[in-house]
Amino acid sequence: MPLNIRIKLSLMMFLEFFVWGAWFVTMGTYLSTVLSSSGDEISAAYSTQSLGAIIAPFIIGLIADRFFSAQRIMGVLHLLGAGLMFFVAQSGQFSTFFPFILLYMIIYMPTLALVNSISFRQMKDPSAEFSTIRLWGTIGWIAAGLLIGYTFQWEAKGMLENTFYLSAAVSALLGLYSFFLPDTPPVHAGDAKPTMRDILGLDALSLLKDKNFLFFFISSILICIPLAFYYQNANLFLNDIGMKNAAGNMTLGQVSEVFFMLLLPIFIKRFGLKMTLLIGMLAWILRYVLFALGSSGEEMWMLFTGIILHGICYDFFFVSGQIYTDYKAGEKFKSSAQGLITLATYGVGMFIGFWLAGIIFDHYTDPGGGHHWKHIWLIPAGIATFVMLLYAYLKMKRFRPDKLPIQNRSHACEK
Repeated sequence: MPLNIRIKLSLMMFLEFFVWGAWFVTMGTYLSTVLSSSGDEISAAYSTQSLGAIIAPFIIGLIADRFFSAQRIMGVLHLLGAGLMFFVAQSGQFSTFFPFILLYMIIYMPTLALVNSISFRQMKDPSAEFSTIRLWGTIGWIAAGLLIGYTFQWEAKGMLENTFYLSAAVSALLGLYSFFLPDTPPVHAGDAKPTMRDILGLDALSLLKDKNFLFFFISSILICIPLAFYYQNANLFLNDIGMKNAAGNMTLGQVSEVFFMLLLPIFIKRFGLKMTLLIGMLAWILRYVLFALGSSGEEMWMLFTGIILHGICYDFFFVSGQIYTDYKAGEKFKSSAQGLITLATYGVGMFIGFWLAGIIFDHYTDPGGGHHWKHIWLIPAGIATFVMLLYAYLKMKRFRPDKLPIQNRSHACEK
């Protein structure tokens, strides 16, 4: 890949995830402490991500694969998102906060598939090249957390509404920058008049005829149920038990993500996709057990270990899944396929997870406001254990190992 293209894609990823990380981590704390929101309301706010992800494949199937260049669509979406995020920051109560964050996430979530599509279209070997581009998104998320937790100290000062203003400003910057990204024209331009199936991006559903991809799709939905507990409750939990600069400390998870992102191509080549996914699932179980047993005292090491495990949790399942999806889709349905896996993970799976996390949070909250965090964290640990055991059983007993677009494919297939 030419150096100038690599730099452009890396900066795109940095800004894309900075915009998200600037407010998403601390939103639960903001809603609970500033807007006095209940668990159901916090769950509803986080569920907007899932609703946006469910709608995303239709936007991608309608526009990116057929009518307009992906980078131009992304530019327009981020400019609109900047305006919506400004109004989110202006909201002083949940009833006005929720509609704006819902509209924002409907606009933002399709851009996750677009940055992947733009990146993959510039690569000859995504399994080797994508992780080195995607890690800049992780660095962007880290930068946002460090600014909020350590540089500006908005979390400690009770000024978390500023996180939304910061996100709005960077979103506007990314919107303008998107128009200078490598041209990524629609792959179906000039085709016959599209059918409703084409418009809705349903062609990507043909991937589900492959049993290996079908089971990966189902596993992606199920494992995102416990994932939602982390996004919704982790920052609130760490602040509640007295950890200082929780948002800044949580960036250690993204630091480990950078490390394991670089390790991922080597690991897939050596051990194969099946083992990579299993290790990612096991990390989720261990993380939640550590959260359940840890505290701000002598067990603080458990909390930091749980945070650091994020690198394995995310990279070994989600990033490897994006590479796998790109390979299975082929050239024709790259954007639609990325939208489909976004629907499975950030959409359906996390929607169920956020809903369940809200119920569990309220159930284990005392009338005086205290939380039984041990019980709250053991539930997603149990769910992740079930998913891992189910995946291991079905993959080893009923499904053939799948291939990945890497060297020594026969070796990966054996694994």
